[in-house]
Amino acid sequence: MKKPHKKSDISEVPRLRFPEDEARYPWLSLLLDGLAVFDKGTAIAIQRAKRKRNRTVACREGCGNCCGANTDIPVYPLELAGIYWYAIEMLKGPLRETLKAQLTCHEGNPPCPFLIDNGCSIYPLRPGACRLFVVFGRPCSPGEDAYYSRREDVLTPLEEFNNQAFFIMLPFYGITKDEDRMRAITNRVLNVRVQNLQTCNWKNLAQRMEDYDSRVTS
Repeated sequence: MKKPHKKSDISEVPRLRFPEDEARYPWLSLLLDGLAVFDKGTAIAIQRAKRKRNRTVACREGCGNCCGANTDIPVYPLELAGIYWYAIEMLKGPLRETLKAQLTCHEGNPPCPFLIDNGCSIYPLRPGACRLFVVFGRPCSPGEDAYYSRREDVLTPLEEFNNQAFFIMLPFYGITKDEDRMRAITNRVLNVRVQNLQTCNWKNLAQRMEDYDSRVTS
């Protein structure tokens, strides 16, 4: 397997930065670096599809059809940590209150509990699976999961960038040596850690948000 690029090789990739929080939570830098690689891989894959096959991206701001239809959204523990941090410490105002209510009532079925007014309430920290899900051609119909209805119109992620992102994030799971990280990617060791975002216990997150609100207002 080709060795993934290290962080120094992707210094040009735009990425979110939260210096104070990254200093408090070292794992956050691993996550943000990895998500930036997912974003770069997606952008390159889209460019290639446009150039080689003249494909046009159907996804547009304000279209939440995939968020409302997809039943299986894989999410990894590090991504969950990022979602918890962002929802608990970063969301403010009416959006926060709406999200708490949705998380409390979520029963494990579509739509995604983070979908609010056809927008993603945690968009900056959305999981890699969401960042990689791109549909070409016509927009999805309400209730349509294009991965199953027309797989040929769904972007195929670039494995090199996926591997690179996981390579960066693996120290969160205690896998720090280069050779061990490469072996973990080849053997897909994180597959046993993945969860379905739809069926996570989001009531717990809602309670954590409420507890945080009580502390900061007391």
